[in-house]
Amino acid sequence: MSFTWEGTAWTLSSSQSISKQKKDEESAGGNRTGAGGKKASAAQLRIQKDINELNLPKTCEILFPDQDDLLNFKLVISPDEGFYKGGKFVFSFKVGQGYPHDPPKVKCETMVYHPNIDLEGNVCLNILREDWKPVLTVNSIIYGLQYLFLEPNPEDPLNKEAAEVLQTNRRLFEQNVQRSLRGGYVGATYFERCLK
Repeated sequence: MSFTWEGTAWTLSSSQSISKQKKDEESAGGNRTGAGGKKASAAQLRIQKDINELNLPKTCEILFPDQDDLLNFKLVISPDEGFYKGGKFVFSFKVGQGYPHDPPKVKCETMVYHPNIDLEGNVCLNILREDWKPVLTVNSIIYGLQYLFLEPNPEDPLNKEAAEVLQTNRRLFEQNVQRSLRGGYVGATYFERCLK
């Protein structure tokens, strides 16, 4: 994996090698400093390690709007199966100075009809809350988020209406998801188109 410049952001995708880029930087005199030559914090060092060790699924891509700020980045998930197949969902990650002792703050920037993501973008994923442990990584979160699109969990909902529909009428839930992906109303809520 490595970064590639895509107009306004650095992109990390699964087909490239970041370890080669890291070796190139080290041989060019790179060291363990953050932006502006300051000594990197524990959070910066750990997130750098997490990013170097990422094993992204083919349905995911990471974007770094500011190449010097690894603590704030975006994840794009494009499911290739399940209810959300064909959609494109953007999540923002904000990694605090308490990382890895505190989980990153993750929000879904794409409004989505989903039992575990509310209309404000809050995400219900246990490893982002009570089940977080410092041994978990960004990779763990990415796989957890991807799994939410493969297997929405109506037992632990943030969007109670979507969860109830999923439990009582899977066909209607699927229709509501498709309507939201194409762009349109589900009940009184309008969803922007988010198909790839």
